[in-house]
Amino acid sequence: MRVLVVGSGGREHALCWKLRQSPRLERLLCVPGNAGIAREAECLEGPLDPDTLAEMAHVHKVDLCVVGPEAPLCAGVGDAFARRGIPLFGPSAAAAQIEGSKAFAKQLCAEKGIPTAPFGVFSDLDGAARWIARQPQGLVVKADGLAAGKGVVVCASHEEAVEAAAAMLTGDRFGAAGRRVVVEHRLPGREASLMALCDGERIVLLEPAQDYKRLHDGDRGPNTGGMGAISPAPALSPERVSHALETVLRPAVAGMAARGTPFRGLLYAGLMVDGEDLSVLEFNCRFGDPETQPILMRLDDDLLELLAACAAGRLRERPLRFQCDAAVAVVIAAGGYPGALESGREIDGLDEAEKVADARVFHAGTRAAAGRVRTAGGRVLTVTARGQTVAAARTRAYQAAAQIRFEGAHYRHDIGADA
Repeated sequence: MRVLVVGSGGREHALCWKLRQSPRLERLLCVPGNAGIAREAECLEGPLDPDTLAEMAHVHKVDLCVVGPEAPLCAGVGDAFARRGIPLFGPSAAAAQIEGSKAFAKQLCAEKGIPTAPFGVFSDLDGAARWIARQPQGLVVKADGLAAGKGVVVCASHEEAVEAAAAMLTGDRFGAAGRRVVVEHRLPGREASLMALCDGERIVLLEPAQDYKRLHDGDRGPNTGGMGAISPAPALSPERVSHALETVLRPAVAGMAARGTPFRGLLYAGLMVDGEDLSVLEFNCRFGDPETQPILMRLDDDLLELLAACAAGRLRERPLRFQCDAAVAVVIAAGGYPGALESGREIDGLDEAEKVADARVFHAGTRAAAGRVRTAGGRVLTVTARGQTVAAARTRAYQAAAQIRFEGAHYRHDIGADA
């Protein structure tokens, strides 16, 4: 098969690395890719708008397209490929609303009885303020649309919640994404991520993961796109995973099909687990980043075969084969992240890092220049390692991360410590 991967992050590098292992793979392309992906795939240049990507796939006689980021999916790349008759792993624009609109996702939960926090949806500040005043303290305000993982404000008081809603509804902080907001109760518990392959009807679970969104150790500092992840997730025992499958994922997939927008691709449920209770925090319509990196490090199945079956609507429900161990991913970020970035810094120690047993360095914000690898983004690398236990995987991941050097590099030192 000829496969095109869309994206340029650590998630896409991990996807390319895993797809490369399939005996069914003939040729692997990626647009736009990065310095690390270029070792696994032929990197192409071009915009990521739906029609351009579909034309690129047609020209290169692609048998399957795998889309990493959410923006092209919400923009309708799945529909553009369907018009061309080219298989794509990912939902239509209508189905991608499950991530593209938090209000859509919350309303789906309400319709199908999927457990989630009490919420309100607002397009005007007065309505939001009146609803907030009637709620208990401890609210979360979310921009309705795509905001690169940063459109969520956790508020300690009613005043903070009103200010957050005002900043989104009346300001330019998130542009069109903030013209409608979801305000919901803050839930106690521990977060976990459960991702599943879906073909519109059938579901196959991946191993659960837990990510770390705050910038600094101890879950302090601003929210980021993710500073690390572990798999499996301590909060999701096998029994809780089974419970989540029946109470969250199956109703969501059935609800999407009943709407006439069947979900085909990767359905990601962000969960809050509190004792025996679990609730949906969010749905995503694509692989998580950086959760994908440790999950794929553990996967023993043929990823290409699975994604092709999803795209064709022929997924077979069965348990996937995973290594019976753990994996830990540590994100190394550029100076200034998640604010104003320092870019173009030369990176040293990549070869030494990959000499650590069972460790891989997945590139995200990198580019090749004059035979050297340089920084070109906020999250630069995801250093990922396997081990028989989380502790062993942590040791290897941090041993590998310590080999990597560039000006301004920083990372958390407590990824997986709570597991």
